[in-house]
Amino acid sequence: MKETAIVYCESKFGTMDGKTANGLVRSSRKFEIVGVIDSTKVGMDAGEYLLGEKNGIPVFKSLDHALENLQKVPDQFIYGIAPSEAFLKKDERNLLFKAMEHGMNIVNPLHEFFTDDEEFMKHSKQFGITIHDVRKPAQKKEMHLFSGRILNIETPIVAVLGTDSAIGKRTTSVLLEDALLKKGLNVAFIATGQTGLIQGAKYGVAIDAIPSQFMTGEIENQIMKAYENENPDIIIVEGQGALSHPAYISSGGIIRGSRPGAVIVQHAPKREHLGDFSYMKMPTVQSEIDLIESYSKAKVIAITINHENMSDEELTAAISEYEDELTLPTTDTLKFGCNKLVAAIFEKYPQLKSEQKKVLVN
Repeated sequence: MKETAIVYCESKFGTMDGKTANGLVRSSRKFEIVGVIDSTKVGMDAGEYLLGEKNGIPVFKSLDHALENLQKVPDQFIYGIAPSEAFLKKDERNLLFKAMEHGMNIVNPLHEFFTDDEEFMKHSKQFGITIHDVRKPAQKKEMHLFSGRILNIETPIVAVLGTDSAIGKRTTSVLLEDALLKKGLNVAFIATGQTGLIQGAKYGVAIDAIPSQFMTGEIENQIMKAYENENPDIIIVEGQGALSHPAYISSGGIIRGSRPGAVIVQHAPKREHLGDFSYMKMPTVQSEIDLIESYSKAKVIAITINHENMSDEELTAAISEYEDELTLPTTDTLKFGCNKLVAAIFEKYPQLKSEQKKVLVN
């Protein structure tokens, strides 16, 4: 049985900074999400607010409000915000202490590691709870340098990259994984950020917490573990940030470490500036494709759209425009599913059609 969890996302649920909470409300293989804390959306159904369809996850005003209304105290308290500053505010710190006092284990996705904090560790011992610092990397002596082992595998590797951070790369990756599984393929998903790991990805590493010297090796190692343990038909790798983004180097490490043979690019047509960098204009899809193909030597095989701030008419027009001008299949996976992506992957890797039949027959 899944452990129960409540997700803290005060004033950020449904926004870019609330991407961890958003992802958990959409999909969680590891935890049963029993509520979201966001006083600005209290009383709403989290699924209806985020997805337009009720999923029975209520939004609470506060931790006290949640505990008053839930049948039992959740097993886990997940900090569901991904702020650009990546550190706790004082009132959030006190809230986490209160959750610990109620016996909830803490799941921390921040760069601030609670297990290095004397006060947090004192509370954990006093109340008998655990703290999981999702982004905390292994000791350097346990990390991996790039070995070149990945050059010897023939399994198709598809990376889902994008033009900005918090633009939907993980969501598309997870939906694509599900779509390929339904086709009867054995799929390995490699998470590269905190949300995918919290959702329950079997393989992955929070790459933005890894020293740059070990980035490629750590990604390669996770792929090789999946390859050796699962014998997958295809490997899907979640992207981070954007290759063109001036503040992040994650995409470079992911491309170098995973050596994808094909890339899907996620873009938000109505986003004018980079998420946390209002002084930087968004790149165009074409410029990002050119950069990715030059840097990775892999071909972009499809485009996926984040429909934020778009009407249905604008979305339909954008899909037609990209397909006409860029001659690439384009879709919005949340609105229309992954059929176009699956078709593009089968066109790139026709051998997967026989693997599909083989699995379905067996």
